[in-house]
Amino acid sequence: MAKKSHNLETLLITNPGARAFFDELPDYVREHIRSRGNNVKTFDALQDYAENLLRGEG
Repeated sequence: MAKKSHNLETLLITNPGARAFFDELPDYVREHIRSRGNNVKTFDALQDYAENLLRGEG
């Protein structure tokens, strides 16, 4: 099971892989994810959310 962070900002600070992935996303995807950052607590959740947004399902 993936380690949970308190929120997106904590995840990005404590997980270099998550930070690298997040930094490569298009601006609009990063902004949308940041707006709901309290709900993104794992790298898996970040990836799933980003993939949904990129597919237009967000």
